[in-house]
Amino acid sequence: MPRLSEVIAALETLWPTERAESWDAVGTVVGDPDQEVSRVLFAVDPVQEIVDEAVQLGADLLVTHHPLYLRGTTTVAASTFKGRVVHTLVKNDIALHVAHTNADRADPGVSDALAGALDLRVVRPLIPDPTDPEGRRGLGRVCELDHPLTVRELAARAAERLPATAQGIRVAGDPEAQVRTIAVSGGSGDSLFDDVRAAGVDAFLTADLRHHPASEFMADRAHGPLALLDAAHWATEWPWCELAATQLDEISDRHGWGLRVHVSPTVTDPWTAHAASSHPSSTTRTRSASRVSSDTPGAPN
Repeated sequence: MPRLSEVIAALETLWPTERAESWDAVGTVVGDPDQEVSRVLFAVDPVQEIVDEAVQLGADLLVTHHPLYLRGTTTVAASTFKGRVVHTLVKNDIALHVAHTNADRADPGVSDALAGALDLRVVRPLIPDPTDPEGRRGLGRVCELDHPLTVRELAARAAERLPATAQGIRVAGDPEAQVRTIAVSGGSGDSLFDDVRAAGVDAFLTADLRHHPASEFMADRAHGPLALLDAAHWATEWPWCELAATQLDEISDRHGWGLRVHVSPTVTDPWTAHAASSHPSSTTRTRSASRVSSDTPGAPN
């Protein structure tokens, strides 16, 4: 069996820590470099539910997309929920490693996995990494569809292909507009609006779209009509776990490590229910948008 330091070195070849954003907190959070690793679990969030799953699975290493400590802390006391995570990991000899924005920028990375889940052909990064001479790394992806779909049909595909969440898929724009090209970005994406406009695509699928940025984006007609599809943050990043697990499997086979690699099926999206508005003052436009989200297969109310 490989030691943790060997497995981490392999993961660093996939997602070098130096490629993370300056504000990010990636890399190994908990773990003894000399401990042996035989079973690995991938998940989006390092929350207690996932750590308990790692304990039950008998995992030696938990790899998550989201950091445990994104900001500084002065305590790992078990009286705090993050402290309990650390205590559980240490008591059960489970290491924790984080690949966040360095996995976003990777080739392949988080947005490649998202595009793959939606059966989209990746053309180029939305924001290329200037340090990549081949122009394959970067944030987000600009993609093409094999054949045009309406916004409504694209939302239905996203609801069917992405993990089901209470939110489903929200849509801004004409549901019957044709989509041939689309930008995608796993996780929060409304900071990329200027780059999406510059890309000249027909639609943008991402997560965590806020009211004011989305409203202003849709009101700007200078760049032509462009639809927004807003999925749950967790759902847009979970496909990366499957991609990352496959990558580690290949490394394990190449080195003869015999690792057993798993992906957590646990939904850690914080929202648990969706109730579509039925207030009599709701406009027809609002009710139509609600139907696109809540009546689509795979998007529970």
